[in-house]
Amino acid sequence: MKLKFELVNNLVVIPIEVNGAKLSFILDSGVSKPILFNISDQDSVQINHVSEITIKGLGEGEPIKALSSKNNFFKLGNIKNHNQLLYVVLDKDINLSTSLGIPVHGIIGFDLFRDFVVELNYGTRTIRFHDPAFYNPKKKRNAESLPLTIIGNKAYIDGEVHLGEKEAHVPVKLLVDTGSSDAIWLFKNEGKGLGVPSNNYEDFLGKGLSGDIFGKRTKVNGFSIGSFSFQGAKAAFPDMTSFNSMKDLGNRNGSLGGEILRRFNVVFNYPQNRITLRKNGNFKAPFRYNMSGIALQHAGMRYIAERITDSRGVVKNDESDFGTVQILMENKTRLSLVPEIVVSGIRAGSPADLAGLQEGDLILAVNGKKVYNYKLQEVIEMLNAREGKRVRLLIERLDKDLLFSFVLKKVFE
Repeated sequence: MKLKFELVNNLVVIPIEVNGAKLSFILDSGVSKPILFNISDQDSVQINHVSEITIKGLGEGEPIKALSSKNNFFKLGNIKNHNQLLYVVLDKDINLSTSLGIPVHGIIGFDLFRDFVVELNYGTRTIRFHDPAFYNPKKKRNAESLPLTIIGNKAYIDGEVHLGEKEAHVPVKLLVDTGSSDAIWLFKNEGKGLGVPSNNYEDFLGKGLSGDIFGKRTKVNGFSIGSFSFQGAKAAFPDMTSFNSMKDLGNRNGSLGGEILRRFNVVFNYPQNRITLRKNGNFKAPFRYNMSGIALQHAGMRYIAERITDSRGVVKNDESDFGTVQILMENKTRLSLVPEIVVSGIRAGSPADLAGLQEGDLILAVNGKKVYNYKLQEVIEMLNAREGKRVRLLIERLDKDLLFSFVLKKVFE
């Protein structure tokens, strides 16, 4: 069975019906059971046979209350499961939709990888699910099959990291995590040769079920899996207090995320403990860094008024936008309800910080382009186009429009 997926910030988003409700899930190989955490935009989602539980995820916060629900009907294309267990998180603060710019209602992982051979084509953004009993792959040039270790419903792969010019190459065992948008996370361990490179900065790394995750961002001199190697790969060393919920990390040294995985077309074959990697057109793409220092997210909606006629009163070409409600006024003005994009964080010492941008600033335009005409991820790309590019931001702060300008600068020389 084959279907299309959305690729947003290196994350694979797939449509799944849950008891008849059409929802969107991140395909997350780091999660054991499906978790619903954002159903506020749904009129109703039926969940069955409910009991209250407490769950703990990544992050520095306390365990959170959730619901365990049995005997749910899941439908993904022509794949159907009438007896699916899922967890429902009721905390409204756990919401990936604001940072991804599209509705996301949950995460799903091991149940699909366990029952199918999962073929992810990041190039065409399609996913195939094969019956393991009948899966007979065609041999493809430049494809390499590597061993996976399956422990506790999660898959691990062996790799090698080269932190600096003088340091030795260090073997690492990494969790294969399609639910991470980063390239690689490494756990600091001086005894194993995994020290944090001196060229780093403190940053927000992501949000876990139990709170925010912080750590140090850096880059490694080299990283390899199988015969594939990368120079100057993006890396992060998370604060290990975020992993307090995990009683035993075993010999795991970190995670392999979507910024690396998207460079391949990948076949996950859990039944045979194998993963097949084949280079795609993204393989040599530069690693993405936040050169502006700005983090963005959606935060509510606002009305904007646009004139839709020219000086002669002729209606102009209607350009596509992302407004959800439109009101036409005397056939000359359109009033649209559009998402607000706000600054959710600023990295200390970054070009945006030095220019005077502040958390909470409402972004109106980037280099003269009105942001409501673009998806959130497109706006983020505008803010990190290339080193040396000048960025002009029109923002609203305390009901005043302000213009800021700064030049994008490499994070690491």
